[in-house]
Amino acid sequence: MKIAVLPGDGIGTEIVEQAVRVLKALDLKLEMETALVGGAAYDAHGHPLPEATLQLAKEADAVLFGAVGDWKYDTLDRPLRPEQAILGLRKNLGLFANFRPAICYEQLVGASSLKPELVAGLDILIIRELTGDIYFGQPRGRRVSPDGHFPGAEEAFDTMRYSRPEIERIARVAFEAARKRSKRVTSVDKANVLETFQLWKDVVTEIGKEYPDVELDHMYVDNAAMQLVKAPKKFDVVVTGNMFGDILSDAAAMLTGSIGMLPSASLNSSNQGLYEPSHGSAPDIAGKGVANPLATILSAAMMLRFSLNQVAAADRIESAVQKVLAQGLRTPDIYSEGTTKVGTREMGDAVLKALG
Repeated sequence: MKIAVLPGDGIGTEIVEQAVRVLKALDLKLEMETALVGGAAYDAHGHPLPEATLQLAKEADAVLFGAVGDWKYDTLDRPLRPEQAILGLRKNLGLFANFRPAICYEQLVGASSLKPELVAGLDILIIRELTGDIYFGQPRGRRVSPDGHFPGAEEAFDTMRYSRPEIERIARVAFEAARKRSKRVTSVDKANVLETFQLWKDVVTEIGKEYPDVELDHMYVDNAAMQLVKAPKKFDVVVTGNMFGDILSDAAAMLTGSIGMLPSASLNSSNQGLYEPSHGSAPDIAGKGVANPLATILSAAMMLRFSLNQVAAADRIESAVQKVLAQGLRTPDIYSEGTTKVGTREMGDAVLKALG
């Protein structure tokens, strides 16, 4: 089982180090090879996704990814910015299905910004389509407007588009996932305004007929954003497009108390996947040893479960994280009075100990 380890920038190196320590403690036959990505790769090779890094990712069974980005790269041309690395990996590996669980652990109910009764027991899975939508649609660019409200003015434009096969495959992923959970899918769209999402709604409805055991409902994205705050436990599996999923999954993350707790997985049709924490590179705390590694450790557990077929090992990691939280250990992002504040490596040490 070959894993490409891409720590990236900022706190990426610190949190990935802890996840790698946990993986090595499992006594599995894992081959792990590390490569540069993001700003670190740009500094060394002049590109955020060097060919050697991309080739390693293609050859691996799974990719463990940290985080990329730093304010110092904001002046680079867009194709050279660190964030382009993750887009390039998604495109080249065909990663079309992003799994973003939002789970509120019992021990962290008080850390959520919502009332405990709204988030206690929260367990949502947001499935975001990754390869289409406005992020990749063509044409796109900037120009002098030939018409519109201000002819002759500079304007920018992007194209939102989805094809039937793209919607069909992400819908099936969502329904299959729901079958293993509470058998409910909420499809989020903006069909009342956008032709793209009228097609989305029509196709998801058709695919839903193949899964008569799964309840399907549709919700406009603005209402979905409101309901995530008003009554988040009404959701089970949420499936939506690239842009809406990007926004809603981050909103859902904060219901749990900290985005530092949430893993993610991005899969292709062969279950090859890229696994990363839901948060960013946090350059403001990089090198201080205070970053929360649990999202990355839990991402490693998702990797074992979905791409490497090591379910028992994934269960061990997730159980260890629960034990550590029950012991009252907290990094600063989830710290509260009455708990014990620890740093990045100390949290990694605790998870290793809890593995048994």
